[in-house]
Amino acid sequence: MRKLLLILTPIFIFAKVHYAKLEPYETITLKSAISAQVIQSNIALEGKIIKDRVVIRLDSKLDKIKLSSNRKALELIKNMLTINRDNLLSTLESLNRQESYYNRIKNMQTISLTKKDNAFYSFINTKKQYLAIKEKIESLKKQKLELIYDIERLKDNISKKSIRVKSKFLDKLLVHEGDFVNMGTPLARVRDLTRGKLILFLEDDELKDINLKKIYVNDKLTKYKISKIWRVTDDKFISSYRAEIVIDSPKWEFSKLLKIDLR
Repeated sequence: MRKLLLILTPIFIFAKVHYAKLEPYETITLKSAISAQVIQSNIALEGKIIKDRVVIRLDSKLDKIKLSSNRKALELIKNMLTINRDNLLSTLESLNRQESYYNRIKNMQTISLTKKDNAFYSFINTKKQYLAIKEKIESLKKQKLELIYDIERLKDNISKKSIRVKSKFLDKLLVHEGDFVNMGTPLARVRDLTRGKLILFLEDDELKDINLKKIYVNDKLTKYKISKIWRVTDDKFISSYRAEIVIDSPKWEFSKLLKIDLR
């Protein structure tokens, strides 16, 4: 009797291997919010992690002069308002007395018409003076509001002329001393190195139960998960879907190519 020898060949299902470059989580281009000339561009800080430094300064000389002038003008307006309010109270007291006096004598037969007319015109003139002072106070209040707005606008302009970087990697300064920039001109490029990201391009079959799969980086099991998946195929890799893994405090060097397995 012929014996049949069965050879069982094990079948292995291999996970697809991907390679991804570790990139900074975010790259930001700082742009000018105002038009001005560059008076300082600290090139020496390029390629360094900046804790808290001004890396670019734009000319704010005229803004500072105008700000100082407006602050002095505001103090003058406040003093004028105080004086005119005191004057208004005095004029109101005089107005009330003259009105009371005129009302008391206008129907008295023993008082001459000339005296009554003088009392009436004195009352009317004082009332005009009172209303003129009120109008001046309202005008001063309007000037005060305009100055306050102008002061805040100048302070905002001055603050926008000091480009400060905090807790970021200064990748490149895009302007130099003497350059004139307009609103929207790119000034510097900074990167967030506190987190990193790996970008993968996955095929349709790899997306099945993607949240249940474990991620291996350079053949070592990690606790990472897919952070985001684009549900529309990529423009460049037309049969693949873009996926992103976010890594907090990455231990690998940025721009290093890493081997990624999804199992």
